[in-house]
Amino acid sequence: MNQPLLKTLSPDDVDVVIRRAEEAEVDEMWSFVQKKKAPRWLWHAIDHHTGKVLAYVFGRRQDKVFLKLQGLLKPFGIRRYHTDAWGAYTRHLDAAEHNPGKQNTQKIERKHLTLRTRIKRLTRKTLCFSKSTQMHDIVIGLFVNRYEFGLLI
Repeated sequence: MNQPLLKTLSPDDVDVVIRRAEEAEVDEMWSFVQKKKAPRWLWHAIDHHTGKVLAYVFGRRQDKVFLKLQGLLKPFGIRRYHTDAWGAYTRHLDAAEHNPGKQNTQKIERKHLTLRTRIKRLTRKTLCFSKSTQMHDIVIGLFVNRYEFGLLI
């Protein structure tokens, strides 16, 4: 018999664990779809102490994409954000919880290097690129889910 390609999950099949993270490093990483004039950004946040990815989103380098990522981070109870001094962060994070600067974003910058090394589509000078936004997001998302979360998706 043919097995269905997609498995239907019920709530009993899924374990949801929300861990707390006091501090997070947040940054965005540039790539492109088809041509360099069509940029696509991977925005992600990691736990400042463990280096584990908390959440990620794809989009343009715009405030609304950061706000989407910030919404995904709400359940973690983050009290301190370490970022660069880019405008979206300074506009949408309270000064008391925002720590701009390069000193505390070393783990997420290191994560960028790992992603650029392992995914050719993220390499700056490459012949390998995505032809569609959908494939771009799927390839990078699958890698992050497998590498960071151990999910066989």
